[in-house]
Amino acid sequence: MDDLRLHDFSNTSLDDAISLIEAEIRDEYLQPHTYPWVIGYSGGKDSTLVAHLVFKVLLTLPRSQRTREVHIVSNDTLVESPLVIKHIVDSLEQIHDAAMALRLPVKTQITRPEISQTFWVNLIGRGYPSPNRTFRWCTDRMKIQPTSSYIKSRIDEAQNVILLLGVRRSESATRAASVKRYDNGERLNRHNDLVGCLVFRPIVELTTDDVWEYLGENDAPWGGDHRKLIKLYRDAGGGECPVVTQKSDAPSCGSSSSRFGCWTCTVVDKDRSLEGFVESGFSEFGALLDFRDWLVSIRNNPEKRQARRRNGSITITSTGTYIPGPFTMDARSEILDRLLGIQADLDVELISSNEIEEIKRVWSEELTSNASKRARTTVDTVKKDKT
Repeated sequence: MDDLRLHDFSNTSLDDAISLIEAEIRDEYLQPHTYPWVIGYSGGKDSTLVAHLVFKVLLTLPRSQRTREVHIVSNDTLVESPLVIKHIVDSLEQIHDAAMALRLPVKTQITRPEISQTFWVNLIGRGYPSPNRTFRWCTDRMKIQPTSSYIKSRIDEAQNVILLLGVRRSESATRAASVKRYDNGERLNRHNDLVGCLVFRPIVELTTDDVWEYLGENDAPWGGDHRKLIKLYRDAGGGECPVVTQKSDAPSCGSSSSRFGCWTCTVVDKDRSLEGFVESGFSEFGALLDFRDWLVSIRNNPEKRQARRRNGSITITSTGTYIPGPFTMDARSEILDRLLGIQADLDVELISSNEIEEIKRVWSEELTSNASKRARTTVDTVKKDKT
């Protein structure tokens, strides 16, 4: 079929544009290989449209041609905005039930970080300071690694995987530059980090208005409509935090242009989506905003930070700036107590019992090793580091 990227969408009606995209999805699905598809599904408008169109195309194929597995994969950092993660879980359940009933080769999956790498185990357990733009320790551990691990497992089984993403050129100048940078002139582009992963961007030429118009006028092929998604955006006044599978995408996580994401995010100046939910009537989440702001306020409080890093060293940057160590044990205990208090008031799980158990294990291990470290650590361990 004709190369969709060469088509002038500016002079094409939305119905015709969608027909062209569906034809390309169908053509790629019917290629003579068995590489499974993985749809990166954040629950936002763009990934929902990709899932919608793929599901719709599958329904048009005879059962004998529905041989390629399609995995719709979301990531739960375990600190997602409560309303957003509920939408993701509910929509994936709908998709799964419909796929089973219609005998479509569609599987749904939610990836999560290892218990040792969750936000609370790192912040409260190890005392990592709240993430900021220069020390964004969260994205790789909580987003990239879990989803990449799932994709790699599919690659191990099938040698290659095709990853479908709802990225669009018109999202922003940054996104347009990213699309151009990784465009190899073919429909499928090799993933920047994952060997054996090919990236397919079927809606790359659509505008934001196109996406909303289509979702608003068409029922979901797995049943129901997209009104809950539209209301979620209206209440939050924001956009979703994208599925991130490579470090070059990390800046879009925690940026002002992607406001659905972790309610604990201290990389952004303000959590506009959570503020939007509060202003839309979900006043109970005001406690989460206050807690997040408090995490920001204590980050650089010297009374809350240890003098030395976890390895016993003192760090001074090349410009002579002293970098304090992790949160003190008292500060970590205070964070946990406040968090548990909010959890009890909201009756929503913010931290799991398994995380609390892991935190206590980390504390015990650290306290046991601290004495021996202090005995052999002197000021000679002062080193220069960037951060």
